[in-house]
Amino acid sequence: MKVRGAVRPPGDKSISHRALMLAALARGTSEITGLLTGEDVKSTARVLRQLGSRVSAVRDGVVVRVEGRPLTAPRSALHCGNSGTTARLMLGMLAGQRFPATLTGDASLRRRPMRRVTEPLRAMGARIDDTHGDALPLTIHGGRLHALTYTTPVASAQVKSALLLAGLTGKVPVNVREPYLSRDHTERLLLHLGLDLRYENGAVSLQPSAVRLPAFQLSVPGDASSAAFLIAAAVLAEGGELVIENVGVNPTRTGFLVVLERMGAQVERVNLRDAGGEPVADLIARPSAALRGTDVSAAEVPTLVDEVPILAVLASRAAGETTFREVGELRVKESNRLELIAANLRAVGIDANARGNDLHVQGTTRPPRGRVETARDHRLAMAFAVLGTIPGADVQLSERASVAISYPRFFSDLRRIGEERRGKGRT
Repeated sequence: MKVRGAVRPPGDKSISHRALMLAALARGTSEITGLLTGEDVKSTARVLRQLGSRVSAVRDGVVVRVEGRPLTAPRSALHCGNSGTTARLMLGMLAGQRFPATLTGDASLRRRPMRRVTEPLRAMGARIDDTHGDALPLTIHGGRLHALTYTTPVASAQVKSALLLAGLTGKVPVNVREPYLSRDHTERLLLHLGLDLRYENGAVSLQPSAVRLPAFQLSVPGDASSAAFLIAAAVLAEGGELVIENVGVNPTRTGFLVVLERMGAQVERVNLRDAGGEPVADLIARPSAALRGTDVSAAEVPTLVDEVPILAVLASRAAGETTFREVGELRVKESNRLELIAANLRAVGIDANARGNDLHVQGTTRPPRGRVETARDHRLAMAFAVLGTIPGADVQLSERASVAISYPRFFSDLRRIGEERRGKGRT
């Protein structure tokens, strides 16, 4: 495949969730452009409506308006769909409310762990009924909270954000320390909105405020994780050049680019600018004839955790071995992503295995051929679709529908950027 032209990835999923939630807590009507229209973000919008917020339709190309008002008790369970971000961050929002609410989700979400959030929220004073163990459905009884100083066992933006939202709604101080810095979209938005948030001695702290958040206007940048698949397609291409427009380049999200450069690829950043406290740029990606294997350290993983599937695909075309250290977190994503990356690479003829919490991928020049089981995991589907674009490939995906979670038009964009399609991945 050769690549050409320009493409704009969908709005950042992490920022979209947080923008909707903070707009619901704000005073007045906020306006958000560029919001991701994937199913996960629609789950957040639906849950906020159940809690009494007025959220306009989430559709491509429209301004989404959110009328902030005090949250009210829902009449039925809050269904978070497949979105772990919705469930975990909503627990934080609800911890400071004076009513009970039950959260549930689809079969995949009901298997994902929630204790990493519920335990520190209990330490703040929230009462949570978890008769199903470390999983949804569960009921949170909001109420009076107290200050919390907490060190997370793993770097997790979802845990950190849930605790900051609990401090915000409960009007109590929160101090969170992580072993490594995770995504900081919540902190950037809170700072952008004028809250008293500080970084002190490697921790982030939020001081309570008696004043409600102000309504705001926000343009959501393109999602760096979605852009990674387009960049990878360009890097694996036989020729051409691809411009990926309006991409968020927050340093806590660009570990993919750092590792890619170490592997021998070059991605140029141009037109750097600021949008709502987030750095944004256009990226120029070109083919790389000679990728080389590398070692991805545990400290780097929080900045690229969602890009491990596509990095593993790139590693399969690199000279030598690539090792991803301490990526056990991938076992509790939309699927057991760690084991499935390795199993699917083996299914298409690539030497890969998961040993403990590490992932090892041996590069090869043989064309990948075989059937991939996505387990309805959007990032697996997109990663192996990209692998299917290389010459001689015959990569068959078990399904494609899951990409609607984060990048509804992915397959049409992947077709559009290619001047020719040989070895097309198919279902």
